Amino acid sequence: MHHLFSYGTLQLPDVQAATFGRRLTGRPDAIVGFRSELLTITDPLVIERSGSERHPILVRGNSSDVIEGTTFTIDDTDLVAADEYEVDDYTRIEVPLRSGGVGWVYVFAGEHGSVRDQPTS
Repeated sequence: MHHLFSYGTLQLPDVQAATFGRRLTGRPDAIVGFRSELLTITDPLVIERSGSERHPILVRGNSSDVIEGTTFTIDDTDLVAADEYEVDDYTRIEVPLRSGGVGWVYVFAGEHGSVRDQPTS
């Protein structure tokens, strides 16, 4: 099992249904040290699922920056589905969660390189 932190469209019930085939159960959470900017998405499937071409994207900030969101507990299949949903401008990294432990989050790929081939278990 994995923890996936979402601060954007993966929190939307319609996006979850289209991406995972169901609505996910999550809990409010946050990560520290990142700030949010907006990215224009061009992938028509992502725009259709989310209803928007403008999506938030995380970039490294400082220790006073906090991003609120939701942490979901998902399995390997869900993690692959999330990777497929996120466009190439995003990459998945592990970060400390305010609630404790670590979780995956999608951040701006330009700052981190590609980690899409990270092991899922």
